[in-house]
Amino acid sequence: MATQDEKSTGFGERLKQLRMQKGLSQVDLAKLANVNSNHISRYERGDSRPTAKYLKILADCLGVSTDYLYDGVAEDAAIADFEDREFLEIFKEAEQLEDEDKVIIKRLLKAFLNDTRLKKQYAS
Repeated sequence: MATQDEKSTGFGERLKQLRMQKGLSQVDLAKLANVNSNHISRYERGDSRPTAKYLKILADCLGVSTDYLYDGVAEDAAIADFEDREFLEIFKEAEQLEDEDKVIIKRLLKAFLNDTRLKKQYAS
């Protein structure tokens, strides 16, 4: 059984919010994570916590890091809304580049997005 301190950390609220953002019921998430839906309910209420194995599975199902799901680490908050995991990985890799290379990537991406925006405007 979770202690009051564990209940107040927000894990359950984050789990529920992320599940709902994905349009999943507790049953849907339970099926994806291969757990009983009663476990999801208990996690969301703060009555219990998943094992490390199931924390990882839940985080993967919801498209977030385990750190964000468990602790709500602020720097991982943006990841929670990032649907395309491959795209996220590319950005993580690009973030490690030298500043001048980052500028080039930003320019290319902005040019592509502007081009796409213009095509949509002319198509309308």
